[in-house]
Amino acid sequence: MSRLDVDARPPGAVDVMLKRAGRFTGPDFDPSEDISSVLRAVRVLVVGAGGLGCELLKGLAMSGFGNVDVIDMDTIDVSNLNRQFLFRSEDVGKSKAETAARRTRERVPTCEVTAHHGRIEDKEDGWYRQFDIIALGLDSLEARAYINSVCCGFLEYDEDGNVDPTTIKPLVDGGTEGFKGHARVIVPGMTPCFHCTMWLFPPQTTFPLCTLAETPRSAAHCIEYAKLIQWPAERHGETFDPDVVEHMTWVYKKALKRAETFGIEGVTYSHTQGVTKNIIPAIPSTNAIIAAACVIETLKIATMCAKGMNNYIMYVGTDGVYSHTVEYERDPMCVMCSPGIAHSVSAYATLRDFMSSIVAAHPDSLSEPSVSYRGKNLYLRGVLEDQFVDNLTARMVDLMGGRTEGLVVVNDKKMKKTSMRVRVSLSG
Repeated sequence: MSRLDVDARPPGAVDVMLKRAGRFTGPDFDPSEDISSVLRAVRVLVVGAGGLGCELLKGLAMSGFGNVDVIDMDTIDVSNLNRQFLFRSEDVGKSKAETAARRTRERVPTCEVTAHHGRIEDKEDGWYRQFDIIALGLDSLEARAYINSVCCGFLEYDEDGNVDPTTIKPLVDGGTEGFKGHARVIVPGMTPCFHCTMWLFPPQTTFPLCTLAETPRSAAHCIEYAKLIQWPAERHGETFDPDVVEHMTWVYKKALKRAETFGIEGVTYSHTQGVTKNIIPAIPSTNAIIAAACVIETLKIATMCAKGMNNYIMYVGTDGVYSHTVEYERDPMCVMCSPGIAHSVSAYATLRDFMSSIVAAHPDSLSEPSVSYRGKNLYLRGVLEDQFVDNLTARMVDLMGGRTEGLVVVNDKKMKKTSMRVRVSLSG
């Protein structure tokens, strides 16, 4: 039995690190004999309970953290068992979050792990405020961008554009792709946020529609044909969701039939998942290395026992072991993490009222604005304008999902390529 099973203190190496000062400690580091109480008080949210998420939970628990939450909407599949080590064959079909939390508690009873089975979008923004640090173990750019937007939405700035440190919610992000991976620290308002460095991620692979429709040459072509062409034609009005088993099975069967017609081999259910969800096979060792880096950075943020990484580390394990730390710069005009402009309107204001008031407040910059909120267009000028006319009479509070404060992005032909970040508050 490990001493972690019977002792609430962090493991020896961590304990030594936290009990003495040194040249490499971070600002405000306070070595203490009772430092374990600090780790028990810090509340960490792990987003994702897959390959990275399982490693993160293990690392956090065995480093002395005592209050961890985990959220994931997926259930366990047989294909997960080779790398998501907290799961067993009898767990297939069960919630990843709930199973991972239970297994972590069994191994490290001093760590209280709370599971949340569901979509991250279903949680109110305020729910994320309760956590001190958020660690991401995701394989989706969209999910990362969503959490980034939530945390950037908490930021408050003074009149001089200085961020209020009490509104900062640190993010530790890990990602893997085969033998490659990265770990990064995002301190919204101070370091580049996820949106600042979206250019790091290459565009997704796409295929010409003519190839898919007329001359498919690979299993991937057949799968994409089933998803992009057959699905909307035969299931009109339904949105394909790769996380719904029935949807994935439908695409797999259609792709298999098309592949047989053209004499193409290689269409399997797992390959269908890989193509539709843009999945690259995961390597357990890469997950372990990247998660370990993320846990170390989380420990640094929580205790200041060492200076944090500045601010991105790249790992490549294809030929030997190579890592490189890069300091990326924050985009001062980022539509997510820059200060933005404060603007208040009535709680009963419609989108038309908001647009009129923001134009009146900034006549030199705006004349015919387009408006978006959290990546969703509320009003778009041009050929698609007719699609958004109904929104003009909708109340802002409804368009903002019931929230009374939020970050709205305004574009206008007067501003050319720049956008205006507007921190909207609905009052009265």
